[in-house]
Amino acid sequence: MPKTRYRRHKSGDPTLNDADARRVTSFSHEGLTFDVVDTGPIDGKIIVLLHGWPQTAKCWARVAAALNADGYRTVAPNQRGYSPGARPHRVAAYRMPHLVGDVVALIERLGGGPLHVVGHDWGAAVAWALAAQHPAAVRTLTTVSVPHSGAFMRSMLSSDQLFRAYYMGLFQLPKLPELFVTRGRKLFEKMLMRTGMTRDEVDAVYTDIVDAGALTTSLNWYRAIALTPPGYLSRKVSVPVLHIWGARDAALSRRGAELARHFVSGPYRLEVLPHATHWIPEHDADKLAALIRESIAMRPDAAPGDLAAAPAN
Repeated sequence: MPKTRYRRHKSGDPTLNDADARRVTSFSHEGLTFDVVDTGPIDGKIIVLLHGWPQTAKCWARVAAALNADGYRTVAPNQRGYSPGARPHRVAAYRMPHLVGDVVALIERLGGGPLHVVGHDWGAAVAWALAAQHPAAVRTLTTVSVPHSGAFMRSMLSSDQLFRAYYMGLFQLPKLPELFVTRGRKLFEKMLMRTGMTRDEVDAVYTDIVDAGALTTSLNWYRAIALTPPGYLSRKVSVPVLHIWGARDAALSRRGAELARHFVSGPYRLEVLPHATHWIPEHDADKLAALIRESIAMRPDAAPGDLAAAPAN
């Protein structure tokens, strides 16, 4: 068996190889430290994966494995409010510009954009805003479940979306949501399982969010909705977009998915998964990975390892 080659840092500490040294396991922004799951070939095309609520970067495990097997490098951060070193107490610290700024900092830590960005649930909301505010950072955008914020708002006026989104109002209240999740655990568990979560996935919510001390800080994403600057979320997206929606999604209506095209000025595609629930990254991982690959393949300028900055519009 050949000997493992070590590379020695200036500090004198040996490392297994250059690939290990180039892995991004954390990054900093605004004095906060974020944990990152960085897997796949170190020189593969980079795909940033943004999770939603109530989940962590772990929700991307199956999608990442499928993409890694095809030669892609996936980078999934535990976002603000989730990473132990990135849990500010003030609700204002969770306004969308801060959440977007975190991802910009991650992209810069990875060498700069444009990169392929995928987001689910709240991660999709951040990804939409990132592409709108920083188009040079995004090569392709894949959003899962949650449409553009403008489409979401319009859908509440023209469908049953307002009824579906009742929990968003509840989660903006002080203290009550925490009591519901902890003291009303059985009821909250039933609510999650009605949306399609499995028993193991519900248990993970309590292990990774509640027991880990991230419940209040992750809920602050909802509480900061009203603090986002007017007009920040209404800007159109110019980068290529693939939006994926599950027909059995209990939280998001088809109307929002259909309206999203009005907020995209570049190439746009809507993919409806007829049997999918809200939890597409876990339950439809292979299909999602295949769709992401298709979207990337449609960009002929998306060369492996290409981190050159896109021209400003």
